[in-house]
Amino acid sequence: MSKMHPVVVVTGSSGAGTTTVKRAFEHIFYRDGVKAAVVEGDSFHRYTRAEMKVKTSQEGLSHFGDKANCFDKLEDLFKTYGENGSGQKRYYIHSPDEAAHHNQRLGTNVNSGEFTPWEAIEEGTDLLFYEGLHGLAVTNEHDVARHVDLGVGVVPIVNLEWIQKIHRDSEERGYSEEAIVDTIMRRMPDYIKHITPQFSRTDINFQRVPTVDTSNPFVARDIPTPDESLVVIRFADPKKFDINFPYLLSMLHNSFMSRRNDLVIPGGKMGMAMEIILQPIIERMMDERRA
Repeated sequence: MSKMHPVVVVTGSSGAGTTTVKRAFEHIFYRDGVKAAVVEGDSFHRYTRAEMKVKTSQEGLSHFGDKANCFDKLEDLFKTYGENGSGQKRYYIHSPDEAAHHNQRLGTNVNSGEFTPWEAIEEGTDLLFYEGLHGLAVTNEHDVARHVDLGVGVVPIVNLEWIQKIHRDSEERGYSEEAIVDTIMRRMPDYIKHITPQFSRTDINFQRVPTVDTSNPFVARDIPTPDESLVVIRFADPKKFDINFPYLLSMLHNSFMSRRNDLVIPGGKMGMAMEIILQPIIERMMDERRA
């Protein structure tokens, strides 16, 4: 861990809501003038899209598992950045628009589903910000989590996560329900082994819990809205970041404490809560960095 070059991680599976947290951090960085080195978790996948299809069909690999990801390079980046503010990153290309942008920037010829070449982290950044699947991963060979200064988990209850995945993959990607369920089943061992344990290593978890029936996610016609949900915010050690619960309760209408370190808020307040909670933590990091 590093006070001079802190590493901030948002981790959660696809569709869990990590984008909401990323947006909250972007607002904080903008308001406080923090220059962040942004790293995307997808860029540490081991295989291109075409290669992964072959690996999935032949070996049953999933993006949740260690064999399909470069944990060694991710751990090395976090370690090196914490030591001297440097490291190597790349980009995974999701779309033709992204390909065009990076090809123009780098003079390359990469396509959607491929990676840009490795390049150095820009100089003069205040912190490293990672958003993806494995920011707090630990295996027998690699311990990514030990280099993280602030770990934030985003994890809906599993039935809600499945509902979101089923709707996204069917409506946006055109997958059949059978194919989606097959993917969920194939990923389950890696989900249990590599994704779930990370949420015991986070400093703060945001867990969305629907207040409508999601008992059978495979027949749900709609994704529960934020207003049909509560969010449970768990602080592993409130003293570590001087969490002021009376202040949070006063700022977040209809919030309450369910345990000594668990705050429950209306689902529609999640973005606001993230900024209220996380901004003082980032400001404290920057104060310690300057000191």
